[in-house]
Amino acid sequence: MTEEYHNPTVSLSPPPMPGGAAPALFLDVDGTLVEFAETPQAVTVDATLRAQLVRLRASTGGALALISGRSLDSLDRLLAPAMFDAIGTHGGEWRIGGVHGRAVPPPLRFAEVAADFQTFAAAHPGVLVEDKGIALAVHTRMAPHLAAPVLALVQAGLARLGGGYRLQKGAAVVELVPAAATKGAGIIRLMAQPPFAGRQPVFAGDDLTDESGFMAIRTLGGCGILIGPARPTAACFRLPSVAAFRSWLEVLNESTFSHDGARHEASALFGSPVTISQ
Repeated sequence: MTEEYHNPTVSLSPPPMPGGAAPALFLDVDGTLVEFAETPQAVTVDATLRAQLVRLRASTGGALALISGRSLDSLDRLLAPAMFDAIGTHGGEWRIGGVHGRAVPPPLRFAEVAADFQTFAAAHPGVLVEDKGIALAVHTRMAPHLAAPVLALVQAGLARLGGGYRLQKGAAVVELVPAAATKGAGIIRLMAQPPFAGRQPVFAGDDLTDESGFMAIRTLGGCGILIGPARPTAACFRLPSVAAFRSWLEVLNESTFSHDGARHEASALFGSPVTISQ
């Protein structure tokens, strides 16, 4: 991350909506819309949040997408029966208007590395391996004392998979993901297509996996919202917690954002949207 994006003291007040164009909302899930749990499977979405997202999608003309490290299948199970446009597996898979796409199939050694990770987890209680089909995540939320050996394990797995993969650190997790897969690339992909194209992009996320999204949003003329404690980030604004962000979303849901003065004020903060050619 470059020094120009080092901003550990961004505003704690609710950010304005972007001006100059209708918004496109890109929302991380774990740590942003919902609190973390001991395992990804233990996370739940309440009916209030599900309804809130459905209303937001309607009020933005469909320009709402989830941007997650979870697989699309995991997102769909979490949000069921609702289903949203989404970037899954840190950009390794996507769904836009019901059309699915996916990064190249994993290499032959992927299954061998996955098996080795599972063997390690079986011998170390608290370590959880999540096989996402094209990515592998090793969670240490229930075994924080094993973070260093897990990192070494994943680094060894990366060496075996070769240049088509990269290591991605997150909140109590280390992952192997396709090298070209990032949340930022996923957002750029979405912004090239309707209903997102030409809109003012807003991305909210909480951890290091979201920084590529914050940087992409800047190039698109928008600004990101960091959720959680202050730290160096490419985001422009910050809210302190999941609860604070959900409250901000509810205010957004209730607002028509139709006043020119509000648009002008917000435009000065967020800039103007950038059109992406397909």
